Amino acid sequence: MTDPSQKPIQQPIQQPIHVIGAGLAGSEAAWQIAQQGVRVILHEMRPVKPTPVHSGGDFAELVCSNSFRADDADTSAIGILHREMRRLGSLIMTAADQHKVPAGGALAVDRAGFAAHVTQAIESCPLIESVRGEIEGLPPDDWGETIIATGPLTAPSLAAALKSLIGEEELAFFDAIAPIVHRDTIDMSEAWFQSRYDKAGPGGSGADYINCPMTKAQYEEFVADLIAAEKIAFKGFEDTPYFDGCLPIEIMAERGIETLRHGPMKPFGLTNPHAPQVKAYAIVQLRQDNRLGTLYNMVGFQTKLKHAAQVEVFRKIPGLENAQFARLGGLHRNTFLNSPKLLDDLLRLKAAPHLRFAGQITGCEGYVESAAIGLLAGRFAAAQRLGTVPDVPPPTTAIGSLLHHITGGHIETIEAGRSSFQPMNVNFGLFPPLADKIADADGKRRRGHDKAAAKKRALSARAAVDLEAWLRPMASAAAE
Repeated sequence: MTDPSQKPIQQPIQQPIHVIGAGLAGSEAAWQIAQQGVRVILHEMRPVKPTPVHSGGDFAELVCSNSFRADDADTSAIGILHREMRRLGSLIMTAADQHKVPAGGALAVDRAGFAAHVTQAIESCPLIESVRGEIEGLPPDDWGETIIATGPLTAPSLAAALKSLIGEEELAFFDAIAPIVHRDTIDMSEAWFQSRYDKAGPGGSGADYINCPMTKAQYEEFVADLIAAEKIAFKGFEDTPYFDGCLPIEIMAERGIETLRHGPMKPFGLTNPHAPQVKAYAIVQLRQDNRLGTLYNMVGFQTKLKHAAQVEVFRKIPGLENAQFARLGGLHRNTFLNSPKLLDDLLRLKAAPHLRFAGQITGCEGYVESAAIGLLAGRFAAAQRLGTVPDVPPPTTAIGSLLHHITGGHIETIEAGRSSFQPMNVNFGLFPPLADKIADADGKRRRGHDKAAAKKRALSARAAVDLEAWLRPMASAAAE
């Protein structure tokens, strides 16, 4: 593949686009803008002002893992996103490919070499000017088009200014995250659909939750497992107390054997159609999490259990024995917008359209996902500056499914006075279902693991075709 840094650069448009934050999203956004021949000013406060987690001043520094996760584009959603990012000329993916280290089927990188590559590419690009120093408060109005890509540790002054602009309740700083399960991995021979007391509610049918019943013995074992399971310790900068109403489930369990049974696992108002004469002692409820109905979140199950412990303990819940998780639970400091409410489909703030957002602050999780949203923000901003109407990628692609989830695919609910929107990695649950059933060449339906793998390959093939269809008009316009 050709290194996008070798592409010819058009004559610059004089008015620059400003990008705040030179992490993966901001770096990618700046690069994409410059590749369209538009000037960029990239602002980064490090090393003038350090953060609690970064160690240096290079752009796109990886502060947690060095892994970009699975690189398999046939059966992995993140692998499909890798493929699409490469096809779209991503600087982040180019740097990752050139600085990869052995990691089996995953794409992992040498951190120092990766960050140095990104920094050198940006600082040597004639259309990108990098400026070091903190932006205090909102960017000046005379900047015009600005992309904010400040990540989960947004500087307090900017975060405070955003709160004033959009409302404090629309910006989360510390939150509890419940696990999300792929709907098609829930055993409905044990679970059933029903709302408590069959209440329909706004937009509901009276059968809006998936319910997983427990006997007394199962419940008591579950509570004991929660208390004994290994937990993640708080980081030094995570010193904010829990929100009321968002206690980790294991903390609730420690408060007494009956606490969960009278909290998120209460069995009242529900009848198991598989055993209508048997009263469940406790019930775990899962609520639809996306408009496609492919993902369900575990209601009230925010947790600080380690990921392996979550899988082990939660798969003991009847109906979830074979559950596959689109996202596991967590509790940590994280600054992100209630994006489905605040942003349009071009990542612009509805209340101030000259401000565009990218990366983790929009509610995506993961290195590649952050860079992908940065790539789109950069392309959208450049297209508008050049006087064209940006076209969003189809939701059948990995990058389009992620954008769709952030800007409109999430079902908005309010819990404990706060939005239920939470950060998400790319996963197959964000892709629209296939129109046709997956079958063998002889027409027989696939089952089990073979069916799941075939479905993923079909989603990948569809994504590849649809990405090229999306790119075709842009390539024709560029050639004219």
